[in-house]
Amino acid sequence: MHGVNAQNARYAWLNTSAPSTAANSSGHAGARSADPLWWMLREDFYHRRPIGRIDVAATGPHSPVPPGVPRLPGPGEFYASPALSELLRAAPPAELADRFPGHQIGTLGRSALPAPNSLLVVVGHTPEELSQLPGVTQVSSITSTDPSSCDDCGVGLKAAGMYLLLSVVAAGLVFPLLMLIGTATRLAAARREQRFAAMRLVGATPRQISMLAAVESTVAAVAGTAIGFGLFLLFRPSLAAIPFTGVPFFTSDLSLGVVDVLLVALGVPAGAVVAARLALRRVRISPLGVSRRVTPRPPRAWRLIPLVVGLAELVWFVDRRPDTSAGQTLAYLPGILLIMAGLVIAGPWLTMLGSRVMARRASRPATLIAARRLADNPQAGFRAVSGLVLALFVTSVATGVITTIVANRGAPRSGSVFSSALSKTFWPQERAEGQAAPSADAIPANLGSVPGVRSVLVVRANPDDRPDADGWRWRGVISCAELARVPGFGGCPSGAGVAAVDPDLIGPRIVRRSDGPPVWSASTVDPDGLRQLPVLSVVVQTDGSDAAIERSRTALEGAFPQGRFPSTVGEFEADFGRTLVQWQQLANVVILVSLPIAGCSLAVTVAGGLSDRKRPFSMLRLTGVQLGVLRRVVALESAVPLLVASLVATGAGLLAAHLFLTSQMKYSLRPPEPGFYLIVVGGLVASLGIIASTMPLLRRITGPETARNE
Repeated sequence: MHGVNAQNARYAWLNTSAPSTAANSSGHAGARSADPLWWMLREDFYHRRPIGRIDVAATGPHSPVPPGVPRLPGPGEFYASPALSELLRAAPPAELADRFPGHQIGTLGRSALPAPNSLLVVVGHTPEELSQLPGVTQVSSITSTDPSSCDDCGVGLKAAGMYLLLSVVAAGLVFPLLMLIGTATRLAAARREQRFAAMRLVGATPRQISMLAAVESTVAAVAGTAIGFGLFLLFRPSLAAIPFTGVPFFTSDLSLGVVDVLLVALGVPAGAVVAARLALRRVRISPLGVSRRVTPRPPRAWRLIPLVVGLAELVWFVDRRPDTSAGQTLAYLPGILLIMAGLVIAGPWLTMLGSRVMARRASRPATLIAARRLADNPQAGFRAVSGLVLALFVTSVATGVITTIVANRGAPRSGSVFSSALSKTFWPQERAEGQAAPSADAIPANLGSVPGVRSVLVVRANPDDRPDADGWRWRGVISCAELARVPGFGGCPSGAGVAAVDPDLIGPRIVRRSDGPPVWSASTVDPDGLRQLPVLSVVVQTDGSDAAIERSRTALEGAFPQGRFPSTVGEFEADFGRTLVQWQQLANVVILVSLPIAGCSLAVTVAGGLSDRKRPFSMLRLTGVQLGVLRRVVALESAVPLLVASLVATGAGLLAAHLFLTSQMKYSLRPPEPGFYLIVVGGLVASLGIIASTMPLLRRITGPETARNE
């Protein structure tokens, strides 16, 4: 969370021209200057990476200065971020450096960089030059408004939504880890109970036993806490490189406050002491307390209540989605956490149901023994697989959400014209008042001779851009003969001479029926009159090479510096692609971390369970029960709760994903890809393999010598 906040704070200055920050600049910006600053922020691209370009012009010596620079750049000067500076040195000037007039006078400091790899440039102009460009604004201060507190800030993170994602990720990691800690603690406590009970028999008082247990737990907890802080510092650079927010962090962003350190340093040892005292309740009763073990009461159906309440909470918000990010966090996060807790609480009851079904259908001794033992203590049976159940739930939620979003909104389009066609559109609102559209003669004459450029197409403004049958306005027109010479951009209806098209000759995803070449609508414009219509856009078809795209982009930016910069459809849709990558990376972290934790928890529990049952199993072997029967008993005792709870966890995860998608985005859950089922099956197979790996221990602990010692 500290990293997200620190990174977000460095995005703030890029929103200086946002209306809300300007209106409230007295509370969120630096000191107002007597000399305003001309300011314009635009997005450029290089090799599909976004470049933030800020054009500035000072109106006097006291114009506000952005962070990270000692002074404002003058006309013909610019500052570049370290990452962009490296690209400027490495790339041919015709591909990148020629876009920025003049020369570089310095590097943007760290206070201006949201991330180590940020591509930013601050370009200086004269006031007379910059003030004539559409979209430029005058600002009297540089804003420091947090993007999370700004509704119209186009740059930065909405921290509340990120908190929701990170909270779910943290829960997905912490819950399996708590299961592992609880399992290991119970295993160690069973042996400590016997040792402390023996000390009571030789005269130790309950107070002495409690003090000894507290000291042991505190020393171990302090050592573990110190190691944990050390590992955090050791792995902090590697963690900072993971782009949880779409871009990496600076190492110093992942910092801990004094309160955080104190909570961990004092809370972990204190929790260990409390756990130790609770674990030794039976020893404090009497020296023989450990031996007086009784069958626990069977779980009741009330254990389903938290699970049902969590699902009901998500159902409640299906048609009641909160408007704010903070409200959405409060709406969805408690429901997901309740479901996770509900799965753990309801697991023993589900295990008991599965054991009863297995007992009724048992036809072999191993099945009957396993069913009776599970019914006798379903809590212990489920405890072994609880970590894996939570991992499967989180995996199901993450996969269901991401798969559905991709299916509805589509992954960023790539290949063919989506990534090889560069377009520059001259929108009327991006021209100065009274300024005419550029003529075709303004297009660089050498653009068609750039290596890798296959064709340069000119789209004219459609004089009749009334909505078509589907309600969509096609703003451009182009000759069908010219369109036919360039494959990939679609075609015209039979007999048409002019087509009504989108300015980039591709069109938005919501209008196109597929990613294949479209058939455009016929236009009533006379083909002979096309040249008299104003130019709407220029589309450059390349061979898809980076050099051809960047050289063409640089040439177009030099000829047409106003408005949005040229881009491909793939670049324009890349923001959503980066968001998908961010979500997928978070899901991968949960899957890759929680599954090994769950496997360790399973191994510890199965091994501990075998150790606890060595006496009854040894007696069974003395009575003639074969070792293979005991192995099947152990396998069934672990496999039944594993399969039952995994089925419920996967179903609950997909249901939770469906409810969240329906409420938040009005999407219905789409079936996950085959990879999801491979992960689930792989997790179950790995779990069964862990169970099988403990079988050699069964022979060693159930021999005649064990029964004799008991």
